[in-house]
Order: sequence, then C-alpha cells, then structure tokens
Amino acid sequence: MSDAMNPDSIRTLMEDQLRLSHRLRARIGELEDERHAPVAVVGMGLRLPPAINTPEQYWEFLLGTDSARAGIPEDRPGLRVAYDPVPGRAGRSYVQHAGFLDEIAHFDADFFGISKREAKLLDPQQRMLLETSWEALERAGVAVRRADRLNVGIYLGMMTSEYSERNEDRADLSRIDPYYVTGGGLSFGAGRVSHLLGFSGPVMGVETACSSSMTTLHLAIQGLRNRECRYALAGGANLLLSATLMVALCQTRALSADGRSKSFLASADGYGRGEGVGVVALMRLDDAEREGRPVLAVIRGSAVNHDGAASGLTAPNGPAQQEVIRTALADARIDPAEVGFVEAHGTGTVLGDPIEIGALDGVLGKAVRGRGTPLSIGSVKSRLGHLEGASGIAAVMKTVLMLQHGVIPAAAAPDDGELNAHIPWDRMKFTVPRQNQPWPAQLPRRVVGINSFGMSGVNVHAVLEAYEPTAGTSEAVVRPELLTLSAKDADALTRLAQQVARHLDQADAAALPGVCHTLRAGRAPFAHRIAVTGSTAGELAEALRATPPRAPAPTLAAPLSVTLDVTGEGQRLEAALAALGSAFPALTEVLGGDGPGPRWRSLLQHFGLRVQLHRREESATGVLAEIGWEAAGVRHTLPLANEHPDTAPVLLQAALGALFLTGADLRLDALSAPGTRFAGDLPTYPFQGKRHWIDEPAASDEGAGQPQGDPQSILAPLTLDQDGLVDYLLAQLQDVLQADEIDPENSFLDLGGDSFLSTLFITRVEARYEVGITADQLSLDMPLRDLMGKLAESIGATAEAKRRAKGAGEGTGATAEASQRGAGR
Repeated sequence: MSDAMNPDSIRTLMEDQLRLSHRLRARIGELEDERHAPVAVVGMGLRLPPAINTPEQYWEFLLGTDSARAGIPEDRPGLRVAYDPVPGRAGRSYVQHAGFLDEIAHFDADFFGISKREAKLLDPQQRMLLETSWEALERAGVAVRRADRLNVGIYLGMMTSEYSERNEDRADLSRIDPYYVTGGGLSFGAGRVSHLLGFSGPVMGVETACSSSMTTLHLAIQGLRNRECRYALAGGANLLLSATLMVALCQTRALSADGRSKSFLASADGYGRGEGVGVVALMRLDDAEREGRPVLAVIRGSAVNHDGAASGLTAPNGPAQQEVIRTALADARIDPAEVGFVEAHGTGTVLGDPIEIGALDGVLGKAVRGRGTPLSIGSVKSRLGHLEGASGIAAVMKTVLMLQHGVIPAAAAPDDGELNAHIPWDRMKFTVPRQNQPWPAQLPRRVVGINSFGMSGVNVHAVLEAYEPTAGTSEAVVRPELLTLSAKDADALTRLAQQVARHLDQADAAALPGVCHTLRAGRAPFAHRIAVTGSTAGELAEALRATPPRAPAPTLAAPLSVTLDVTGEGQRLEAALAALGSAFPALTEVLGGDGPGPRWRSLLQHFGLRVQLHRREESATGVLAEIGWEAAGVRHTLPLANEHPDTAPVLLQAALGALFLTGADLRLDALSAPGTRFAGDLPTYPFQGKRHWIDEPAASDEGAGQPQGDPQSILAPLTLDQDGLVDYLLAQLQDVLQADEIDPENSFLDLGGDSFLSTLFITRVEARYEVGITADQLSLDMPLRDLMGKLAESIGATAEAKRRAKGAGEGTGATAEASQRGAGR
C-alpha cells in the first residue's frame, strides 16, 4: 500500500480539510456579519418647528398635543402675497399655514469663521446644518479639532434651495455674487460642513425629493459598514422661502387647504408642509461600544429602491414598497413578527395612505395577525407637517426617542374623527394610537420600521431597535473630578457654564464621571476657558457659578512645551505613579521608559505636552515631581508628587487644569474612570446668533389671474348630452396636455399623463361641473373616449339627481303652503 493510502495519512488529510472547512465557514460568517453590521445612533442635532432645538424638547413635544402648524411669517412676503383661498388660480397658493420655524435668520458666523458677506448670502439651510452637525457630534462626545481631519462621512439631503431666488433678476444681474453658487447649490451643504469642520470622509449631497434624508441614512450605513468612514453624519434640511414650490404643489392639489397632514384619517385631503433641519451622528455599533459613546438606538438594516414602471412617476407603487420593506428586514435579520411599531410616511392622502398601509400589510400583516399583538403605526407629519427633504430624519429622531423611552406617542387625537375607510383596519390588526402608551409588554424586543417615499419614486425603509447595553452598572465612587469648559467668547462661555451648572444640579453621583469625561475629552477647546475641580456634582456646580471665565490665553503652539523636574527618590515616585494608575487605569497603558523619571515624562506626553526632563537633588519642600511652563512672560510651577503618594491624582488634575487655562490643547481621555461612557444629554455649544438675511424682493399681485387654459375659455355645451360633454372633456384634456391633438383611442397613460396632470384636469372639470365618481373609480389605462364617457355619464347623472331633489323640495314647500291656507279657512 502506498503512503498516499496510509490510514494515518488519510486521517491527517481529513483533519486538515476539516480544520480548513471550519476556518472558511468562520470567515464566511465574519464577512456576512460585516455586511449586516449594526450601526449605532450616537448623537442628534435638530431644528424643528416651531422652536424645538434639543432632543429633550422634541420628546416633550411628541408626548404633548400641540401642533407646529402656524401662519405664514412676516418675513416671507412672497408666500403671503401668493395666498388665495380659491384653489386653481394661476400663480396662487390656497395654503396659508405650515410648520414654520420661529427663527431662521440668525447664525453664529464668527464661530465657523465665515465672513458677514458670505453668511448673508448663505442658504439658511446650510447655516443650520453646520450648527446641528456640530451639536450632533458634541452629543456623541466627538471633539472636533479641525487639524485632526477626523474620518467623518457627510451625507445630507436637501430637496430645494430657495434662498438664492432673492438675488435672481434677469433684468439686473448685479446682485449675483461670487457666493451665489456655493451659498445655494444643493451639493455645497455637505461639502461646507466637511470643509469647515475639517473632515476627511466621503461627502454626498442627496436629492430624491421627500425621501432625501432617509436615502442619506441608507448611504451612511453602507459607508460605515464598508469602513469608508469611522463616523458619519446623516441628515436633511427643508425651508419654505419661496412661493414657487408652494404654488406648484397647490396647482396639483397635493396640499391640504388647512396646512395639516391628516395621516390615516378619513378627512385626509393632502399634506401640510413643514420646515426643519436634522442630523444624526452614526458609528458602527462595535466601534461605539469600544469608545464608550452614548448609544441612543441601533439601526439593524435599511434598503432603497425605485417604483420603476409604475402608473406614473409621482404615483406610489405598492409592490415596490413591499419590496423595500422586505429587503430592509432581511438586511436587519429581523422577523416581521418582531416589529412593534412602524413610523409610516403617512402624508395624509385618501389614496396614498391606503397604498402604504396595504404594502405594510403585505409584508407584516400575516405575522402581526399570528402573534395577536396589534401593530401600532404613526407619522410625525401629523404634528410637525411634512418636512419633505428633511421628513425622513425627523422620523428617525422620533423613532430613536421612542426606543429610548419605551413609549409610543399618540398618532391621532381622540377628536380627530374616523380613520380612512379605504383601509380595512379590523382585518389588518393595525392600530393608530389615540393616546401615549407603553411599548407592548408582549413583544420581547423594541423594533421599529421607518417608511419614506419620494415623489421621485425612490422608496426607503429602515429598521431600528432599542439598545440594550451588555455591561452591568457599577456603583458610584466619590473621587475628585476635573471639569473643563471653553468657548470662543466670554458671553458664550458664561451661558455654557450656567447651563452645565443647572445640569449638574439634577445629576446623580453615578452620572458625574460621564459628565466630566465628556466635557474634558468630548469637546473641542477654545480660547475662553474655565477649569474647576470637585468630588460631587454640587461642588462642581458651585465652582462653575463662582468662577469667572478666564481671559483668552495667548496663542500657543500645540503641544505646549513644559519642564518636568524630578528628585532621585525613585521608590516614592513609583508609589505616586501607582496611585495615579489606580485612579486613572488608562494611564498604566501609556507609561514607558526605564526608571521613574522617563515614566513620568511618558505620562505627561500622553496628555499632548512636549516634555523636557530634569533631575535634581532632594527637595527641601518635599516635592518629588514638579511641572513648569512659561506663559505671557510668567513662569508657572506646580507639584505633581510629594511625600504622600495618594495625593498624586489631585495634584495631576490641578496641574492639568492650570495648563488648560493657560491655553494648552490637552488630550484628557485618560482621566476617565474604568467603564465611563460619554454622556449624550449635556448642553451643547451656545451659538451666538446674529442676523444675516437678504430681504425678499417686494411681491405684488401682478401675474395673478385666471388659471392658464381657463376652463371658461373652452365653451361648455349648452345641454348635458353625452356626445357634447365628451367633446368638451376631450378639449379640456388636450389643453391640459398642451397637445396639438389627441387620439381618443389612446389612454391617458399612453399620452404621458401622470398624477399631476390628472389633478389639473379634474380640477378644471370640477370648476364647471359636479362629478359624482372618485378618481379611484376611473381606470387611466382605458381608451380616452371610454374614460370621458364615464365622466360624462357621472356629470349628467349627478346634475339630474340634484334637479330632482330640488324639484321635490319645491313640491314639498308648495304642498305645505296649500295646507296652511286650508287650515286658515
């Protein structure tokens, strides 16, 4: 028998192959896990109507009953002049209410180093995106030092940029400035954030209509999973600064006349518009946990697709919506039965809402009916309005807060009336909560799906889950803490100190290490500074209130050069180092060198200092290690170690605090206690906004008048005979289509008709006749002659019914009058 057939050789070969197979399977599993890696939401920044600027304010709003709907602000004269309550007038909008932000003209240009001239010409959407991006990263504990070139990807969605229209006059181009393009171009919002904050990751400006900001979320997830960036910002912006889009949407009857989105209600009659800006900071979950970031929620999966060859570009496509929901659930590895709530698109249209709910039922319905616990649905549009390009990110932030608190906010008020009758609610086991309610106890996981659909045909779905930390909570240990604050001017620092002091008044002992760690290591340093120490939240709050802001330090090179003087007492120096390692375990990982002197030097270098080591004889004062530096011509020295090793942690904090006040750019991460996480609920930078604003050119009533192609210009038949009505309807359709001629044997869709054109056509017909059938009773793919025939029949039947009702009423009145005359005789 040859060696190849030796039983031992065969056994060895089989064992090798088995080990290889196990390794390959493990690697395949790793790659598959990478492809579906969960993503953490670690911070949020927002400006929502009317004046919601923090996550805490947003949650309070969601739990309340107020609406963001308000009248057109005084500083939007174009919208005010364009208003006309009569639908259908050319150049006019029948809407005078929307979810408007209270303040959009003010901006802290100095903070971002932007000139007044550029700030004035900068689209307020870009300005608010800068501020909210900064706030989202501060809440995540990410210190933004421009020189660090952090690997942050920017994914921002905007649907319109209307501010630049204020400088557009084809008869006079003198107001076109060099900042005209960069201040208003949709692609420049994301680029400006990355440029001014100094990021190195991918930058994408996205425009997919109303699904823009959800598309950015999907792209950001993919960027993080593919490790194209370590951190990502995903968000969107929407402002109503011009009458142009408002008029266009009113011409299609897309908007509700009262400016409110009545999601899922029988009274749904179009959507109400809204303004807002929102940004979420994202990381891979494993990276966020490793860095101790505040994980607010976990994104398990997402998907994006397009309606494709639907009945119209802007018409919703139920099968496509089902596809994107299924794909997102597969990406999230979530079973449909685990979904407990869906934040629906819910624009509030009679036919759009049923299509969306039908798609949800097609994917989730069977599982929901099988588990017995109803599926709650809602849409924040009913409260905020439809934020269009920013609507998706508003829904994401609502979902994150829901998952954090374990509460489902009411999706409709008790007095909102009946639900949409076109949706079979009883069969579907879906519910629209009328009051705030806890998450269903029967569902072991808190999982939410988010829908977003754009008029461009782009559909997005994301699946989020509540975060459940694995590490147990440790008992609070009272120990000295160094708290540092800074700002670009004294007023901002005073405001920040007051806000942090109020936060400390409410903080418990267990939260204090996270608060101080976040303010030390998670915030960028500026010229005006405060540094205080204390062992309790009360002590630190009192110190903040009693300490005036430090005058700005002279500009210093980073790292700052210091001297380190140590004695020859190696044993006591090592004892002090041991005390530091016990108080700040992270420091033990950075100590290097032979002997106590080099080890002390490596410790200081870890904080970002350039250190010159000096050895000296025994100190008469008992100081074993001393740090010294010069600032503004003055020599400063502070002890680091003395004859009592246990004082070393307090001495080190005092020295670092003094260096911070001097102007040193220190890296203070290592001062945190073991297991300390960044706190995500601290006050963020208090921007000092100043007014930067281009007043809108004076609007006038010129150009207003009858709708283009006024239906009265096409003579209506004198009688309601069928042929005459059909010819009239075909003539109106030809005018709407602006076609030279139309073939009655073609269908509406054959001629390129879509939902906009169908709305315009029906609006014209209803201006002359009352139509007794609804749009869903008409098949747009039937020949036009047959379609117009059905309309003509409905018009004639409705008119005849009204005539008979009127005649019957008159007859009843005459009979009653005769009866009264008879009784009088």
